[in-house]
Amino acid sequence: MKILVELPTWLGDAVMTTPALEHLYTAYPDAKITLVGSFVSTEALKAHPRITRVVVDTTKTKGWRPLNVYRLAKRLGPHDLAIGFRSHVYSRLLLGLTGTKKRFLFDKNRLTVPPSRHAIHQVEKYAAFIDTVTGRRQPPGPLRLDWPKKTFSRPTLGINPGATYGSAKRWYPEKFADVAVALADRYDIVVFGGPGERDIATDIERTIEEKGVENVVNLAGETSIPELCSAIAGLDLFITGDSGPMHIAAAYRIPTVAIFGPTRYQETSQWMNEKSTIVRHDLECAPCMKRTCPLKHHACMKEIAPREVIEAANRLIRNETV
Repeated sequence: MKILVELPTWLGDAVMTTPALEHLYTAYPDAKITLVGSFVSTEALKAHPRITRVVVDTTKTKGWRPLNVYRLAKRLGPHDLAIGFRSHVYSRLLLGLTGTKKRFLFDKNRLTVPPSRHAIHQVEKYAAFIDTVTGRRQPPGPLRLDWPKKTFSRPTLGINPGATYGSAKRWYPEKFADVAVALADRYDIVVFGGPGERDIATDIERTIEEKGVENVVNLAGETSIPELCSAIAGLDLFITGDSGPMHIAAAYRIPTVAIFGPTRYQETSQWMNEKSTIVRHDLECAPCMKRTCPLKHHACMKEIAPREVIEAANRLIRNETV
């Protein structure tokens, strides 16, 4: 049996599909699995032993997208089952053009929130979707990534200031620096970030060094996705915004302080990571789910003080060392 799986575009969303994918693999233990999706999504998940083939979707990058989708579909070819975790029109087109007769597409609006709950986590939505495919209903397990853990020579704190979704999700570089300085006597500091976050990471590195801390390394834009996963997996403590790396840390159960502002923490928090906590302020305007602050004050992030994050980190540290 051949199964085609189209992954979500964003790194964090892709990681949140992994419990659902485990349900799929269990239901079809002998199937050959092809992953198709963005470069970051496929890179993160391709190390799983059940994956047979990986194809990167570049249909948006150059040329007429419908034609590119057609060509990609013909390259993928027909499967016995095609599953799309995206609800985009091009996802429907892609799966249909492969010639696969049995197709399922994720519908983000299909699940309703039970009266007893405030929200459904994205992991649960993905798992429920796959359960409609397999006909088996079971609660989702933990996140899973299969890249090996990096070994650091000393206890290490990771700082992740970026957020691909938009500037509204980002805490401030000088505040990240204050937190790192406060913890530098116990940890070496590693600053993470993507290629587009080098400036933010450099600002943090410079500020930390100006305050007399030398045990800091800036890896922003310097790691591949597998290297990023491995490095985060080897951390002793991680401080981050709501981002893909936050979900990577959750997959490895790394002690994590996550700073939330405009996004729905109940839907995208660190799934099944008991060693994690959230710092957020309960404002009337949050969560607005906007990429930039529509009110221009960014209070949901600006009002979070370094002291709050340091205290949250210390609580995690105490629990880890007791």
